Parts: sequence; structure tokens; C-alpha cells
Amino acid sequence: MLSPYDARTDYSHWDSGLWTRVLAASGVLNPLTRAPFSEAMLAGLAGGIGFMIFTFEYKETTTASVVTRFHPGPYTENLLRRSGAAVNIQQTGSANLAQSRLDAALDTGVPAVVRVVRGKLPWVAEDWLADSDSVDVAVVARDGADYLMDDGGGSLSRISPAALAQARGSRKADKHWQAHVVEGSGTALTTQVLRQAMAETAHGLLTQQAPPGIPPGYAKNFGILGMDSWAQRLTDGKTKRGWMRIFGDPQRSFDGMAMLHGLLAGKRFSGPGALRPLYAEFLREAAAVPGVDAAALNEAAGQYLVLGATWDALADLIGNAGEPDFEGMAVQVEAIARLETAAAQALESAANGAL
Repeated sequence: MLSPYDARTDYSHWDSGLWTRVLAASGVLNPLTRAPFSEAMLAGLAGGIGFMIFTFEYKETTTASVVTRFHPGPYTENLLRRSGAAVNIQQTGSANLAQSRLDAALDTGVPAVVRVVRGKLPWVAEDWLADSDSVDVAVVARDGADYLMDDGGGSLSRISPAALAQARGSRKADKHWQAHVVEGSGTALTTQVLRQAMAETAHGLLTQQAPPGIPPGYAKNFGILGMDSWAQRLTDGKTKRGWMRIFGDPQRSFDGMAMLHGLLAGKRFSGPGALRPLYAEFLREAAAVPGVDAAALNEAAGQYLVLGATWDALADLIGNAGEPDFEGMAVQVEAIARLETAAAQALESAANGAL
């Protein structure tokens, strides 16, 4: 018998939290523990943590975007593939076919994950920047003519087929995308898979190269190299990318820092402590698996717990009222970069060091 879907469980990051709920309600167990997957384990399998920062100057505003999860790699795809769950992923340009597939999945008793433009949901205000990307939500069941949806609000929301179709079809790249658990199994989760996931995370943080698919010139926006570049730009008032120049106007400064703080404090692209505490929890769970260097993993976990507090302090500094303290931010980011380097090196060593 499948577990009931619980929309009230807390989470650190939306995507890993969503799939924790969905896999549990679909009866999927962690083969290493024979218990439902924890969010920490799924987040670690997805790639866990990373770093990206970009600024863009528009006619009336300047944006500052930060991502502290594994990015731009295939976070959800990694999570599903490495978990070993058998998941059927479908996409179509037809709203009618998409609804038929959704109904068929729900008829098997499992929730389905779909991608929507959040601002197209009837109860959400549109936001041109946030709505430039899609977000995954769970459709849990049919209730009469409507569907019951979990969008992270803490309870299930009712939505009509027409409204759901509009939200699902509003972004071409993700139009009518769906994923749900089916019978069978994928690639088994093993110690080697855990080690590969950790090695990928460490590499993404430590590399001096741009991520796959990203032009080489943007390497300085990612990983620890990106943190170092950010620290330099924070106190730069001369070059075209210096933050003292691009955020010199008070309104642009207010808008940019509000956006930056919102992203760091939110759970869509980041989470508490920039997701470092969640990753520490993953490492401690992984340390209990035979065939890994438990001592090294626990040591790295301790480093990421410290980093969580350091990232939260930076978020608080960015969120302070008044003129931004760019010099103070730079000092904090420099300290974070040093700690991140040591932690990623420890992670890399632990990932390569089976007993």
C-alpha cells in the first residue's frame, strides 16, 4: 500500500523536498537503508551544492541573481537517475494528450510532477523575472472535475484542468512536461554512485572551467572562482562590472539587494545556510554506508555546517536596511571562498577514498 501524500512536511530546497514527498508517496525506498529517501540524500544525489552569480543591467533596474545549489547541471535528472527509482518522463505539445497522460498516472495511485510557470497559477501574482523559468509542482489526485496540487504552500490547492493546462503550457521548453513513478527500477543506488555524486559536486566547486554548455568566458560566474570574482567586483567602482558602479543608483541598489537577499533566503534556488547544512546531513548519511571513508565524510560534513552559518551571516548583511555595505560583503565572501575551498578539497578527497 502506498504512503499518503503529505504536503505539510518541511523542506530546505523545493526540488529535493518535492521529490522526497513524491517518492515517499509512490512507495520508493532507499535501497541502502530500506526506508524512504530523506531530503538530504536526494539533494546530495542531485549534486547538492554549487554557486552561480550574474548581474544584468536593464533600462530601469539592475538584477543580481545567485544560485547556491548544484547548477546549471541536471539537478532533478541526477536525483532521479541516481536514486534508482523507475520514473516515466513524458512531454507533448498537446494539452489534451498531456491531460490524458496525467489522468493515467494518477489512476495508478501515484502523484505526478509537472512543470508550470508559477505566475500562471490562479492564486499567484505574475512576476516577469521569476516567471522566466518553470517550477516543478506535484499533482496529487483528481477531486471531482478538478486537480489537487502541491506548490509548496503547506496544503493542497484546487485547480481546474483549464487553469492547469495554461500554467503547464506557458513556457515552450517545458510545455506539458510530466514525470511519475512506475513499476520497475532504474540504475541501483550503490556506494560507487554516492562517490560519483560527491566527486561531481567537488569538481563543480573547484574547477576553473565553465560548466558544460556554458561559454568559457562565463567561468568566473561559477564555483569558488565565481565567489572570488564576486568579492573583487563588490568593491570595484571603476570597471563596467563593478558593483559600486552598477548599483551606484539608490533605486538600482535597493532592487538588486532585495532580489539577491530574496534568492539567498528563499528555497527555490537556495535554502537555509546556502544549502550547506543540508549537504552536511547528506555526507553524514553517506558516512554510514559501507565502503566509504566515514571519517573523511564526517569531517567534511563539519566544514559544511560551519559554512552554513557563514552564508547566513552574508545573507543577513545583504538584507540590512540602508545603503549596502559592499566592503563588508566582500570580506564575508572572501572568507566564504576560503572555507569553501577547504571543504571542497576535503569532499574531493573523501569521494575518492573508499575503505
